Amino acid sequence: MKKYNDLSPSPRTIMTPGPVEVDPRVLRAMSYPILGQFDPEFTNLMNETMGMLREVFATGNEWAYPVDGTSRSGIEAVLVSLIEPGDKVLVPIYGRFGHLLVEIAKRCGAEVVTLEKEWGSVFAQEEIIAGIRAHCPALVAVVHGETSTGRLQPLDGIGAICREVDALLVVDAVATIGGVKVATDEWQIDAVMGGTQKCLSVPSGLAPVTYNARAEAKLLRRKRIERGLLTAEEAAVAAGAVGGEAYSPIRSNYLDLSQLQDYWSPARLNHHTEATTMLYALREGLRLVLEEGLEERFARHRLQESALVSGIEAMGLRLYGDPASKMPVVTCIEIPDGVDGESVRAMLLADFGIEIASSFGPLKGRIWRIGTMGYSCSKRNVLLTLGALEAVLLRHGCKLDAGAALQAAMDVYA
Repeated sequence: MKKYNDLSPSPRTIMTPGPVEVDPRVLRAMSYPILGQFDPEFTNLMNETMGMLREVFATGNEWAYPVDGTSRSGIEAVLVSLIEPGDKVLVPIYGRFGHLLVEIAKRCGAEVVTLEKEWGSVFAQEEIIAGIRAHCPALVAVVHGETSTGRLQPLDGIGAICREVDALLVVDAVATIGGVKVATDEWQIDAVMGGTQKCLSVPSGLAPVTYNARAEAKLLRRKRIERGLLTAEEAAVAAGAVGGEAYSPIRSNYLDLSQLQDYWSPARLNHHTEATTMLYALREGLRLVLEEGLEERFARHRLQESALVSGIEAMGLRLYGDPASKMPVVTCIEIPDGVDGESVRAMLLADFGIEIASSFGPLKGRIWRIGTMGYSCSKRNVLLTLGALEAVLLRHGCKLDAGAALQAAMDVYA
C-alpha cells in the first residue's frame, strides 16, 4: 500500500511576475543524463553557457556565469563580494527590492545612503546622478525592473557618472534580463545580476551574473582561496601575507565571486559541485532566447503587454502607477472598490487554473500584478487571462461590458 501519492502537479497558466511557465524544451533538457562536473563534455557546456550569457547581457565581459541558487543568491554574491565593511553604498529605492539591496548592503557592513521615491514611479536619471555626486559612494546599487510596482528604472547615463567618482554601478536585472533591453556595456554597468525564473523561462535555481574588469579588480584584492585547495608552497605564502592586508576578505565562502570565477575559468579550481541539470536548463533557455533573437523577443513582450493593457482598460479597470515608467513585462491593476482581491485570485486559480499575483507592503490588497514573461508571454495566455478575469469579476458583482476586453485585445493582434 502506498504511503504517499504519485507526484502529479496540476497544470497551470502562470501569469505572475515569476516564476513563469517553463518551455517544454527546457524541461526536456533537464531529463538528460548527468555528467561529472569536470568531464570535458560538461566543461564545454559551461563554456558555451558563458558565451550565451555574454550575448544576452550584451557585454564583452570575460566573466558571465551563473551562481548556483535562486536570484537572491546572485544579488547577495555580487554585493558581499564587492562591498567591504565601511564602504559607502547608495541605493535608490522605488519599491520592495530596493529595500532588499539596502538590507543586504547593511549586512555586508556598508554605510548605506538611500534615495526614495513614492511607489509607482521611478527616478529621473538626474536625481540619481545628483545623489552620486553629493555622496561619492564606493558602490551604487539599483533595481532595473521593480516587480513589486511594475516600474522600469532608466539607467543610461548613470554609469558614466559612477566612473567620474570611481564608484561601481551594480544593477539588479532579475526581472528584465531576456525580456527587456539590458545593455551592460552601453550603459557602463560594472555588475549585473539576473534570474532564471522570469523572462528566461527556466526554473528557479540559478542566478546569472556578469561583471567587468573594474569589479574584478576589487574581487581580486579581497580574494582568499580555501586552505584545503592550496599546495604546501601556496599555503606558506598565504600564511605570511595575512598580517598587514589593506582589504578585508570576502565574508562568504559559497557566494565568493573570486573563487567562483576560478571554478568557471580554465583552472577549474574546485569550489562546489555544479547543479548539472540546472545548467542544462539554463543553456537550453539561453539557446532559445538567442534563437528567437533579442530584439524579436523584446518586441514579443511589448506586443503581449499592449494586448493585455488594452483588454484591462476596456474592462474598465485602472492601471496602477506612472504609465511613463511601466515595465513591459509586468502590468499592475488597481483592485476595484468593494472587491476582495484574494477571492478573485482564488477563483481564477480554482476555476480556470490561472495564477496572477498580489503585491507586498503598502500595496498589499491594493493591486493585482499580471506578468507576461518568457514562455508565459503568449497570445493564448493573454486572451485566456482576460476572459477568465472578466468572468470572475462578473461573479464578484462588478459591472463590466461583457466581451469588451477580449475584443480590445484581439484588435491589437489584428
